[in-house]
Amino acid sequence: MRVLGVDPGLTRCGIGVVDSVAGRRARLVAVGVARSSHESSIDVRLLKISNELDEWMDRHIPDVVAIERVFAQNNLSTVMGTAQVAGIAMLAAAKRQVPVALHTPSEVKAAVTGHGGAGKEQVQRMVANILGLAEAPKPADAADALALAICHLWRPAGVLDKAERFQMTPAQRQWAAAEQSARQNVRRMH
Repeated sequence: MRVLGVDPGLTRCGIGVVDSVAGRRARLVAVGVARSSHESSIDVRLLKISNELDEWMDRHIPDVVAIERVFAQNNLSTVMGTAQVAGIAMLAAAKRQVPVALHTPSEVKAAVTGHGGAGKEQVQRMVANILGLAEAPKPADAADALALAICHLWRPAGVLDKAERFQMTPAQRQWAAAEQSARQNVRRMH
């Protein structure tokens, strides 16, 4: 499976592509950042990011696009730009009939580090470690896009059979256990 991860942002939009490989591992295909100048009008900025996302989609032909789910922040202008870029990424995928998956920051952190409250540096170190890189991609938006793609690759970890479970990394096992616990809690409440 090939996943294109998008860390939406109006100034810097992280884009990362990873492939799944045998043994529930991930391989880096490409990583980068689409940038737009804060001096340009919003429509021009969105068009620039849209064009770059289109290029990435056409060049790498992903099986799925994983996008960070936009959440409320105190800064309304930041969340609006982020939401607009997330919408552009969804549209780029829909035009190509590529499924879209949305993941929250805590889901991504849990998938990559085993802890939903992990710090940015820890996520970046784990992304580098998982992909066998000497250092985390810069800027952080690029590493975050890769973390989103990895998260999606490992997302079904909670439904693996026992034989597959032994091939998971410690972070994957911890995340699978957390998913199972959350499902059990939901069942108890109903």
